[in-house]
Amino acid sequence: MFTVKSFNFHEKEYAALAFSIRDKVFVQEQKVDREEEYDSHEEESRHYLIYADGVAAGTARWRKTDNGIKLERFAILPEFRKQGAGITLVKTVLADVLVFNKTIYLNSQVTAMNLYRRAGFKEEGDLFYEANIPHYKMTYQPTS
Repeated sequence: MFTVKSFNFHEKEYAALAFSIRDKVFVQEQKVDREEEYDSHEEESRHYLIYADGVAAGTARWRKTDNGIKLERFAILPEFRKQGAGITLVKTVLADVLVFNKTIYLNSQVTAMNLYRRAGFKEEGDLFYEANIPHYKMTYQPTS
């Protein structure tokens, strides 16, 4: 049912589709400032689109940081939520970055924490706000 496409920022047709999804989810739905949503890390990041029966349903990206590999910008369109697209996308991105053998982390909105827990992430530290939305840092803890 789901297929995932990995691409870089310069593949403009895919980037435009991913940005459209992020605009709908983050800017329109969650009221994140557009200037905050699109940042200087777009070019250096590896981006993803997840398709449900050929229709773009969501997007994500990852990038290398001084602290390891940071997973970011997970967004699933409302009509595709609770159908497995989110966990499929998280697990696909994880599989791609595990080869780097670095710390893998993300900043999760509180409402999405259970999704990331199911994929093996554990929260750490205190609650903080990004774009006026409550978050926790979560780090991937592989099971042995």
